[in-house]
Amino acid sequence: MKIAILSRDGSLYSCKRLREAGESRGHEIDVIDPLSCYMNINCAAPSVHYRGRQLDKYQAVIPRIGSAITFYGTAVLRQFEMLGSFPLNESVAITRARDKLRSMQILAREGIDLPITGFAHSPDDTSDLIALVGGAPLVVKLVEGTQGIGVVLAETRQAAESVIDAFRGLNAHILVQEYIREANGSDIRCLVVGKKVVAAIERQAKPGDFRSNLHRGGTARNVDITPLEKEVAIKAALTLGLDVAGVDILRAERGPLVMEVNASPGLEGIETTTGLDIAGMMIDYIQQRAKPGFKLKSGG
Repeated sequence: MKIAILSRDGSLYSCKRLREAGESRGHEIDVIDPLSCYMNINCAAPSVHYRGRQLDKYQAVIPRIGSAITFYGTAVLRQFEMLGSFPLNESVAITRARDKLRSMQILAREGIDLPITGFAHSPDDTSDLIALVGGAPLVVKLVEGTQGIGVVLAETRQAAESVIDAFRGLNAHILVQEYIREANGSDIRCLVVGKKVVAAIERQAKPGDFRSNLHRGGTARNVDITPLEKEVAIKAALTLGLDVAGVDILRAERGPLVMEVNASPGLEGIETTTGLDIAGMMIDYIQQRAKPGFKLKSGG
């Protein structure tokens, strides 16, 4: 089948691995920069054009859309969905997951446990906001932050007030979360494909930091997860409507807490750590699902 990978950079590890896995299974793989696409939106003959030509139909599309281009990237993906391409993560699910506040509200509504979280913008309620999440230490996050950027641990009340006020000075929306001390700077990244956790690693923050992101110098190792952690990860991905997701879980005394659900999880860290062919599993899932007559879960 013909499969398009929507990515700004075909040389990235995840993109190269998906291309290799697809081609090794006999598929034709094209890497398409979504920002170079433009669209004809009409009911009679919708189309996607790319660098001066109309694209042929693709049976499936793999979105590897960075957070900086979520708006336009998901618009392009929606156009492929209109044309009947199977999306490995629907556009509406990606936008749902990228909005940290919205995704947490949806997860909480479905009974998925999270760190206690406050959300604010007004400069008048700092003290009550801090009390809402149990006081310091606490974590302050920019809603738009990714890969640990815009995430600060405030260890005292005074520090928390200063960070919150500074972020508000940027006219930014912020999340304030309880700090899960017993996690000791580590989290569990569960990679969900379909309705299965196909791999899991424990990520540990570098000394002196509390952010376990591998992009920020964290380390990773294989880990066995409990049946409850597996159940929580799958439920979180399905709740947001994602076929593929990286679900980040904190091990708290009260049980597993979902910290974040990533709609475009990187493959390098988890494949390198586990030795598993995650890219191949994603292509196999497409082969099972991208059949004539499939329907979008969201209706588009």
